[in-house]
Amino acid sequence: MAGGKMSARQKMINLMYLVFIAMLALNMSKEVLSAFGFMNEKLVENNTSTTEKNALAYENLRTKASEQPEKFGPLKEKADKVKEHSLDFYQFLAGLKTSMTEKIEVKDDYETMDKTDWLDAYFFKGDNYTAEGQEFLDKINNYRTNVIKVLGSDSKFVPVLNSRFSTSDVIDDETDKSVPFLRARYEGFPMIASLTNFTQIQADIKNTESDIISDLLGGQLESEVSMSNYNGVVQLDKNAFYPGDKVTGSVVLGRYDPSLKPSRVELNGKKYDNFKDGSVILDLNAGSVGEKDIKGTIYFMENGEEVPVPFKSSYSVISKPNAPVVSADKMNVVYRGLPNPISISLPGVPDKDVRASAPGLQKTGSGKYIMNPKAGNTVNISVSAKLADGKNVSTNTPFRIKDIPAAMGTVRGQYGTVRMPKSGLANTPVGAGLPDFLFDLDLQVTSFKVKVPGQLAIIVSGTKFNASAKKALSKARRGDIITIYDIKAVIKNNSYKLKKVLPVNIELTN
Repeated sequence: MAGGKMSARQKMINLMYLVFIAMLALNMSKEVLSAFGFMNEKLVENNTSTTEKNALAYENLRTKASEQPEKFGPLKEKADKVKEHSLDFYQFLAGLKTSMTEKIEVKDDYETMDKTDWLDAYFFKGDNYTAEGQEFLDKINNYRTNVIKVLGSDSKFVPVLNSRFSTSDVIDDETDKSVPFLRARYEGFPMIASLTNFTQIQADIKNTESDIISDLLGGQLESEVSMSNYNGVVQLDKNAFYPGDKVTGSVVLGRYDPSLKPSRVELNGKKYDNFKDGSVILDLNAGSVGEKDIKGTIYFMENGEEVPVPFKSSYSVISKPNAPVVSADKMNVVYRGLPNPISISLPGVPDKDVRASAPGLQKTGSGKYIMNPKAGNTVNISVSAKLADGKNVSTNTPFRIKDIPAAMGTVRGQYGTVRMPKSGLANTPVGAGLPDFLFDLDLQVTSFKVKVPGQLAIIVSGTKFNASAKKALSKARRGDIITIYDIKAVIKNNSYKLKKVLPVNIELTN
């Protein structure tokens, strides 16, 4: 354009034309840079919105898992692992973006972000990658691999993950040659383009989380409404029946819906028509004494086919009782100062229809009571109950009240006479226990006396020998019997005062 024989005027015109084209190109470049910046802003806004939506989805799944752990617990475990991997990768990219723009004062002046030198130096070193460049590649590959591992290789998200987070070589359209992913996507690109690219990867992470958790929840909810996942549940009006009674109750679906109507019902091998408000209404003769089964199938129409929903339960037919059954979990003796567990029940009678009373008796659960005996040597437990036929029965059951037996002093957990060396005794704590006692009591020794042959008795506070006791012990000889007596002990967290603690003897072996 500037070659050949041209006049000075023509040369000037051509030069001005070239300058004009360069100016147009410069303006276009600035517009493109601004466009990348605005795109980055929109992606950042979208990521914020998606993060909030994902948080709600995670919370929804957490709630469902707490309410129905068997059904939603495994799904929550998968979602939590995906969330963990996603957060790690997302924060890595956020740190990379912060480092890239750290020295830029005006963060939204996108027209100044046209340089390529920062990322070129950060990712590349000659023909190789820097440690930072390799770490970036590893983060992409690890995220893809870890999420696929969580979901399983047969997940429908495997192709999506492989596509969104691919680091495969890129074919150059002009040369038709294969170019490594990192160089094809980031070498020589303006900073704002790479910044937007990193934000887009963050968007891919958030969208991947959203797709996966929506699929986990949606798949479970779809499974819930399928008739094949319903179970028949037998609900009897009571657990046991007397001969001649009517067996009354109902059979309902695990997910009860009063609008459901089966195509047919089979009960104990026969057709049964008594169905109302989503329930099979039972009205059978109890029969003779023994265990009885209730089983059958409810059939529903689904997608033009009959879907069977089986159910099964059992009940007991027992003879009518003439007196309540009362038993003490710790024999027919209760101990003063202790919470003695008592079981009170009447076969065939609901717990709500059984009444028990006695001084110090307190109900703690269905058929379970605690007895804290008062003064005296015996206590009577009065029990009354109303039978299904309206009749009342009652009885009184006596229990003996005993004090806690005498405790025994111990050394190294042994009672009576214990053989051990002098050196060991000096540092061994003195304890107290109740051998063969039915209750496990936590006894704490508060003081005791030590008698060494030929020495005055020493009073010791606590559980171990004090200096005076050790001095007296040092004068003992092999074969001497050291007596630990007048042991004072208390029951931890109990105001009951023990009557006495029997002594323990130690025969010195050296």
